[in-house]
Amino acid sequence: MENIMSQVADAFIELEKYPFESMGSLRGPGEPVIVSFARESLTERVNEEVHAVGPCSSRKEYLKESIQLTLRLILRDEMYATREVDAYIIHLFLLDSIDAICSSQCVADDGHFYLKHADNKGDHILVDEDYNVTAIIDWEWAYTAPKSIAFNSPMAFFPVGDFYDGVTTSGEEELLFAQVLEAKGRPELANIVRSGRIQHHFAFCCGYDFITDWDGFLGLFKGLRRALGGTDGELDWDDWRKMALDRYSDDENLKALIGRQKENDRGDFARVD
Repeated sequence: MENIMSQVADAFIELEKYPFESMGSLRGPGEPVIVSFARESLTERVNEEVHAVGPCSSRKEYLKESIQLTLRLILRDEMYATREVDAYIIHLFLLDSIDAICSSQCVADDGHFYLKHADNKGDHILVDEDYNVTAIIDWEWAYTAPKSIAFNSPMAFFPVGDFYDGVTTSGEEELLFAQVLEAKGRPELANIVRSGRIQHHFAFCCGYDFITDWDGFLGLFKGLRRALGGTDGELDWDDWRKMALDRYSDDENLKALIGRQKENDRGDFARVD
């Protein structure tokens, strides 16, 4: 594993040599141009026109635009239709957490953006029988991201069970990968990996498909709240939900969603009768 990590670290170091000036997807052929994100979850249709998030000039801009898009889709009944109130308060919380998430980085972003693989679970790395990396494949959904995201630990090195259970500390393989980067003279990249768990938890919680994996989401969401600190980090879901409904009780859109849910519930009850 350490031999593979060493070669992945070399890839990180090479990618850092080619910064971009904005955050988004790449369009070719020829010299790559950064455009809006080529990702269905970051698009919406308005007046028969498709609009997408990006390109963005900062991570904060990207997070704000993408979460606000999710909130709009919830209100239009295009996302989380069976748990719209829960989804709305969750994403209000995520929106409110952006400043804390950006300030939690131990290494400040440098204003540039770097190519990031969009699906780095490990099956994108091809190795031979001697554990030499022969290729890193499946770059079609790659995008540019700030340094704190582009050079965070690949998911391939996650302790997956701990991650979904809400553990906020890095796993053994993540720490080993950080050591490998440090040994190659890149302490800045090593520190990004060591402190990156909160960034991963936040990214997973944004737009997570909890309709099909509610239990998985609860662990991730508790891990994020623990990492952010505050008084609600150890609350279970029901207690956190009550607190959030009170916190956002003045939000007019939330009031409308609650009213819509009550109407739906009454309709379901009438059909049962």
